[in-house]
Amino acid sequence: MAQLRAFAAVAEHRHFREAAASLRMSQPALSGAVAALEEALGVQLVERTTRKVIITPVGERVAVRARRVLGELNALTEEVDATRRPFTGPLHLGVIPTIAPYLLPTVLRLARDHYPDLDLHVHEERTHQLVDGLQSGRLDLLLLALPGGAGLVDIPLYDEDFVLVTPPDHELAGRVDVPRDVLLDLDVLLLEEGHCLRDQALDLCREVGAEPGATRAAGLSTLVQLVAGGLGVTLLPATAVPVETGRAAGLAATRFSDPPPGRRIGLSHRPSSPRTAEYERFAESLRVAVRELPVRIIEP
Repeated sequence: MAQLRAFAAVAEHRHFREAAASLRMSQPALSGAVAALEEALGVQLVERTTRKVIITPVGERVAVRARRVLGELNALTEEVDATRRPFTGPLHLGVIPTIAPYLLPTVLRLARDHYPDLDLHVHEERTHQLVDGLQSGRLDLLLLALPGGAGLVDIPLYDEDFVLVTPPDHELAGRVDVPRDVLLDLDVLLLEEGHCLRDQALDLCREVGAEPGATRAAGLSTLVQLVAGGLGVTLLPATAVPVETGRAAGLAATRFSDPPPGRRIGLSHRPSSPRTAEYERFAESLRVAVRELPVRIIEP
């Protein structure tokens, strides 16, 4: 099983160092486990070069089955854990980067105060990585923008608005009734590819026929610094506004007129998970905990 885990991680990350880090093991140990699996199966699974890792055709097929085997093993472990007291044992929670800095303090406080026996592990990754990790059994539960992914069970928590962030001397600065079509005349800065927030911002721009700017950023903190530097404007989820605008002097928040654009945030899990009832209760607790944030709670 250790060899299968090592190879599945290499197949997912296509990089030995990153795969080793994801499993919290040394790179030589990971490489040795993959080599041992190749020897046991009598086939080459990984083509090693000095620049990159290539999974062989037979390796790709083995990777699919390895993920299934590991997923079933994880489900077995979960089922045994679920027979014990709820909210105990390990829980691997995946969170997207545009939620993690703003909601994790609330999540961690909730876990500490209400579920002291829960061994919570947090993984901040982009949406496609989280979904892959959930489907392979590496992760148990996701906190992300919904929908989570095909075949997953979504538990909605809240809706939040998108806020337009501009320099303080911009003509739109501080307004609360801006129509969406103002984006036609603005240079909208976006996150780089791979972030679901980028896709949502692009959808909003396309809705009104606007062309986003060419500048890209790896994170929201960089985006607001670019806005503060006069390179354009950007869209932030409402929960990010207090944190991100506080990091850069010279920013103003502008609200869209009703109905404002936004996104829905929730939890996603595998439909086969034996911890479904726990996740539903966790969602109920989260809805109460986030009421202090600028969001609209979705009641079940």
